[in-house]
Amino acid sequence: MAAAAIDLPRELPLEALGRCALYLDVDGTLLDIAAAPESVVVNDGLIAALAAVAARLEGALALVSGRPIAALDRLFRPLRIAAVGIHGAEVRYSGGPLRTSDHLARQLDGVRRELAAQIAQWPGALLEDKGVAIALHYRASTVDGRVIGRALEGLASAAGPEFVLLQGKSVYELKPATLSKATGIAALRASAPFADRTPVCIGDDTTDESAFAYANSVQGISVHVGLSGETAATWRVATPAAVRAWLAGLANPASSSVHGGSAP
Repeated sequence: MAAAAIDLPRELPLEALGRCALYLDVDGTLLDIAAAPESVVVNDGLIAALAAVAARLEGALALVSGRPIAALDRLFRPLRIAAVGIHGAEVRYSGGPLRTSDHLARQLDGVRRELAAQIAQWPGALLEDKGVAIALHYRASTVDGRVIGRALEGLASAAGPEFVLLQGKSVYELKPATLSKATGIAALRASAPFADRTPVCIGDDTTDESAFAYANSVQGISVHVGLSGETAATWRVATPAAVRAWLAGLANPASSSVHGGSAP
């Protein structure tokens, strides 16, 4: 069944969240997509809204991203909350981040060398090395993304079965095959304050589909940001601005944004 468009404030007000936990993707969900990862803008009021909603949910709010957790901390400083980074390769509870074994990062050394040699052929392409994962952004490249994709498919085969190649919005990412946003969320749900809470997963890209499928499998709520494309999510909202407006309303129930006011 196709995902239905919803009005977040009307369908998911704070009181309806009850014993829920929020798992929020970052790029394309909380933040508008930018030409390069370092070019994103954290909208005014978003950090304060996230902090307030996390407090209202007794800490049961996590950022779930392809970015490393250290990068999330820089973006949202001084906020430092639970997080899943590098598509499940990092999970932070109340303490520091837990990383996958270093041997996974070392297995990508050959891919790093090959990409360093090839990227000059793809003007505008940007390599993002995350240690246990490597992303190649081609939004600003003049080269056909399919050409880059075929090259990355070959490198993925060389990396071995422990890795899988994902395609997102103008990005290819080579990441550990056994880890995903879903495995990161499942890890968080094994401990307080996430245990025994219904997951509400919100994301915008193919890398969020595992989170949607997981939420659906445990009778949670899945929301895709964007009104086009196939998704496992049950619901859709139009834009990151709609998500930010919803969070602002949850942070301040007296605000008009609860009833569909303008986005921050």
